[in-house]
Parts: sequence; C-alpha cells; structure tokens
Amino acid sequence: MRIAFISTPFLAVPPRLYGGTELVVHELCEGLVASGHDVVLFATGDSRTNAELRSLYLEPQWPPEMLSDLNHVSWAMQQVADDGRFDLIHAHSAVALACGRLLPTVPLVYTIHHERDERLSAFYRHCQEVNYVAISNDQRRREIPLDHVEVIHHGLDPANYEWSPRAAGDHVAFVGRFSRVKGPHSAIEAARRAGVPLHIAGEIHPPDESWASAELRHRLNESHVSYLGSIGLEEKRPLLRDARALLMPIEWNEPFGLIIIEAMLSGCPVVAFGRGSVPELVENGVTGFVARNIDEMAALIRPGGPVDDFNRERCRQRAVLRFSRARMVADHVAMYERIRRSSPVSFPGSARTSLIPA
Repeated sequence: MRIAFISTPFLAVPPRLYGGTELVVHELCEGLVASGHDVVLFATGDSRTNAELRSLYLEPQWPPEMLSDLNHVSWAMQQVADDGRFDLIHAHSAVALACGRLLPTVPLVYTIHHERDERLSAFYRHCQEVNYVAISNDQRRREIPLDHVEVIHHGLDPANYEWSPRAAGDHVAFVGRFSRVKGPHSAIEAARRAGVPLHIAGEIHPPDESWASAELRHRLNESHVSYLGSIGLEEKRPLLRDARALLMPIEWNEPFGLIIIEAMLSGCPVVAFGRGSVPELVENGVTGFVARNIDEMAALIRPGGPVDDFNRERCRQRAVLRFSRARMVADHVAMYERIRRSSPVSFPGSARTSLIPA
C-alpha cells in the first residue's frame, strides 16, 4: 500500500525527548516500511525516518498552536491530492478530519491520542465516516459512540530496550510530564514512605507552572530524590533496566501511557494506580502491580516486598507478546486492508445536509 502519514508539526519524529504521539508515528512508519509498504511521512524537517519525508516546517513549532497545525495538515492534504496515488491517509491531528472533506476519495484513518475532551467529542459527532483508532478499550468506552472505530494498543520495538534478571539499583523511577494528573508528587511521597531512593525524570509544561511551583518544586530537593531533568531513550533505557519499579500514581484516566510498555519491555514492574487504561495494560503480578493508594504503593516497593521477588524475564516476554512494534503494525495493516476492501464512503459533510447537535 501507499500510505500518507500526517504527524504533528510540534515535535520531530521520533521525538528527541518528550512526545508520545510522535514516537508512535515513528514506530508505525518504520514497521510499515520494513514490511514493504510505501510510506510518505509529513512531519518536521528534523525528523529521522526510513519513509519518504516531506516537510512544510523545517523545525518543530513548539508550543502547540492551532494555526501552525492547520497550515501543516492542509499542506499535507494538498500534497496527497496532487500526488494522486495514495491508498490511505493516517492522520494524528484532529484538523485532518475537517481537511479530509476536501479529499473524499482517499480513506482517512485518525488515531485518538487524548483523553475525552468535550470540544473534540462534539467535533467527532460531525465526522462519523472517518475510520477511528482508539488506543485502549477504556478510552473507547469514555468517548462518544463512533460508527467506525477499532482499538489497537500501542507497540514499540523491543530491540530498543534492555532488561536484566535483577534490578541493578536500589531505586524506583518516575518518568513523565510534571503535572498533577501524572502524580510526580505522589511518587515522591510513596518512595519516602517506603524508604527507597527515587530517580525522577520529566519537565514542567507552561499550563502546569502554578501547580508545580506550589506542590512539586520543593519536593524535588528532598534527600531521597534524584532529579534527572527531561530525558530521551538513551537515558531512559538504563534507568528502566536498573530500577526496581516504575511508579505511576496517576490522578486521571490515562488513555494509554507509553512509559508503561517501555518499563515492561525493560523487565521493570509498573506499580500504578488503577485509573484509565492501567488495569487493561498491567497484568497484576506478571507485568506489575495495581495499587489503590499511596500506602499500598509504598508497601509494594518497600525493600523485601513484592517487587523484589518479581520475575523480570516473564515481564519482558509478556510485553514483547502484547506490545511489540510488529504486533501493532500487523494490527494496523489488517485494518487498512479491511478499509480498502470496503465500499468507498464519503467524508463528513460531502453529502450530509442535516446538522448534528453538539
């Protein structure tokens, strides 16, 4: 197949540090190219890919802003129309749902990367002919009913992650955006109660500045905390390989959480609160543990506790089976082929005259 992949204009593919959507785009593109498909990636000019790369913006347009996204996606759609040989478009920006109305002959796939957002859900009601990908069953259940939607879990290349039969360090780890919903403050508290060191990596984004100033910055100076800053794969690989556990005391319904499968592929147990996709992804006692609160999390990671008897080889094997790049690519190819075999459908708005209430 000849497939157009439309990433965001906000970060490179793959991202240098933070960037879950762009990492998934990278894994899909690389896997599809390796499988013999003809992939054109529309992304920033500093992206690295084995697909054909086309770029409107040479550098990432950060922080995210609507007009740069609209400019990037509409330009990519024009490129697809001018080319005239694509079998399918796979977009990772909601802007593409509106732009797709101008290109009704090429099937459009769109991956929902976010938690439920009422503004976007109202928009999706007008875009029922698009083929949606939900990244977890939990995310799909929370979203509005969609006519064409399939759940496909993320996957990563296991070769990018290292594991060992036993943790080399005495520390636990936290990796993620420094916001209240991600729970870095709770990870620090759980490690303190357990009496173990915490290696914490991440950064504060502008919307979280006031919360972080009040609730987090002073905690990063606690004696059991080692602050690593924002890290990429090269730093993440040994951190997860050597950590006794990854902590995820989330306070929101996480749609997926790539760090979960990065830890599992490193043989590192995930100790998380059971919100969002966590119960769907973490197999209790096999790839991690689900805790109800900070006290339970502390008990699980305390020296001599369950994480010290954890079978890291079994964790790695189970993660490769469930969350490899090969499995994710195979699931997408099967979906693409079903879409191609189905009868052509019009894009939203092409023949619809009635208005759907928001």
